[in-house]
Amino acid sequence: MKKNPPPEKEEFHVWETMRKREFKHGDQYVTVPENWAFVPSGDPGLTRRLKASGECWIVVYRRKNRIESKGLWTDSSRIEAVKAALEEERSSPEYLKKLEAARRARIAKQDAYVVEFRQAVVDFLNFAPCYEEMAWDIADAVTDTAVPVGSGTVARTERIPVAARAEAAVIAWMRHQTTAYDHMHIARIKGERRQVRRELASGSRKLLEKYRNGEQVDPESCPLAQALR
Repeated sequence: MKKNPPPEKEEFHVWETMRKREFKHGDQYVTVPENWAFVPSGDPGLTRRLKASGECWIVVYRRKNRIESKGLWTDSSRIEAVKAALEEERSSPEYLKKLEAARRARIAKQDAYVVEFRQAVVDFLNFAPCYEEMAWDIADAVTDTAVPVGSGTVARTERIPVAARAEAAVIAWMRHQTTAYDHMHIARIKGERRQVRRELASGSRKLLEKYRNGEQVDPESCPLAQALR
């Protein structure tokens, strides 16, 4: 594989190699210019401005099933200029007010989602009136686990309706709280873990049906009742 001069595109993705300043781009090896410096990911505002201000190389890597960025390489002098301008803007009273307003908006949005999600869990459970209080207790437990920002659970995705998120979150919570899943030895065979989860989910749904139908349940032996203690 030949080493070629850096492409002329303003922004392109490169992959790390064994050499510090040498990267792979497509079927080429390219070397970072001497006057360039690396800016790690973590400050989206800075990254956006650097991308918009001129040529840069985005260092990427594969994480699970998606491509993510480690940061970017670009001209050192431009980095300093953009950083200085950004710091000045961020120290202004107007920016601080905007930041505080955005923070309050995020908190309000999160609070509203907690209420919406908790209700969706209760709706999915659909317990008989005699178990209504228990349904709300489960909703509290599932919501506390699934809804926090950064939890990475299905409750945080927007790709499916809230009702579907609530259902998936309840089944996931029951898998960890009412079954031996966390202590199971599951063979490393393709599809085996998914099959185990499917079987446990079936058992969880059967258990929920008892509460939906208002059947008599012994709280001393019921794993769901025990999980709430």
